[in-house]
Amino acid sequence: MTPAARTQAGIEILDKIIKAARDQGAAADTIIARYFASRRYAGSQDRRAIRSLVYDAVRLLGDCPENGRAAMLALARRRPDLLEHFGAERYGPSTIAAEETPAEEGRAPTWMADPLQESNIGEWDQTSLLARAPLDIRVNPLRATIEEVERELEDAERLHHAPMGLRLPPDTMLDKHPLYRKGAFEIQDAGSQIVSLAAGAAPGMTVVDLCAGGGGKTLALAALMANRGRIVASDSDRGRLRKLEPRANRAGVSIAETRLLNPGEERDQLADLASAADIVLVDAPCSGTGTWRRNPEARWRLTPGRIENFVSLQERLIEVGAELVKPGGALVYIVCSLLDDEGTKQVEAFLERHPDWTAEKPELPAGTDRGGGVRLTPAKDSTDGFFVAKLVRPC
Repeated sequence: MTPAARTQAGIEILDKIIKAARDQGAAADTIIARYFASRRYAGSQDRRAIRSLVYDAVRLLGDCPENGRAAMLALARRRPDLLEHFGAERYGPSTIAAEETPAEEGRAPTWMADPLQESNIGEWDQTSLLARAPLDIRVNPLRATIEEVERELEDAERLHHAPMGLRLPPDTMLDKHPLYRKGAFEIQDAGSQIVSLAAGAAPGMTVVDLCAGGGGKTLALAALMANRGRIVASDSDRGRLRKLEPRANRAGVSIAETRLLNPGEERDQLADLASAADIVLVDAPCSGTGTWRRNPEARWRLTPGRIENFVSLQERLIEVGAELVKPGGALVYIVCSLLDDEGTKQVEAFLERHPDWTAEKPELPAGTDRGGGVRLTPAKDSTDGFFVAKLVRPC
């Protein structure tokens, strides 16, 4: 493909991403994969170049642009060479009209300026949220030592703040590596590894992972438990939960059992675990503001109403989880959000409703105290953004 044709392809993909963001459709990665699946003529260099154009444009714009051309024109202000592609050839973008204007640059949606500022997320943090994320892995001690994996992966660097973590260049391909196939490691951001440590999971415990998703934290907890004890991994998303079993088999984890929940019926479906769990992990659905490095188009999906819905759901799930904690046990609340409404304020509200419970500061190798918990940010900790709190039930 010519450079101009690549630019036009980038515009077409951006149009699809913008529509999906407005309609809460597929993620950008999925859209890009589908686009190239129907265009086999695009070689590997073409795909890399187009993907880079698309994500550079997305990261540049805080508000959702009107269309893909406006987004690409905004990028062209930073890269004047792209202007030469407009009107240059048949397969490139058409000539720029006099009335066309580029989209406005920004770090976050305009309406989020106050919530971010109130949560003490300033320009430095916001800029770091839009940098390209590294590739982190968690070595699985049930299958290998960190030294063994480090020797096999030439470009791996030890992560000082994640005991079993290694970092590799972003484009490293690992899914076909023999060590991955034998379960020696999982792809997992350092921040996710660190907040899993807050649970204090140990062999023999009974643990409930209430919002387990695909099971990344379930597997991390199982490793900390040396595969001894019991983990109930539950979620309301059948597709995501289904991924856990093959991952657990590969990782040598036999103590994790899955339980599919119906939204609103969690209490009844987990009634057998009432007051029985040493640890309940509530990795709650959230705005995902801490993951913009990986999903920059997620900024365009957020609205005040969506965040209100997340806050309401988080409050309900915390209450469901609290009922499963045994006396002396702990509820570990996690969100990959940097907004206080989803973090510290949730903890404060819970403690007001349950004054006999206490917030115990998690002892973590990274992060900064924030309200009743700890916050991780890309700028300060070189991780995705997280908030984690440990709430202890009285004996």
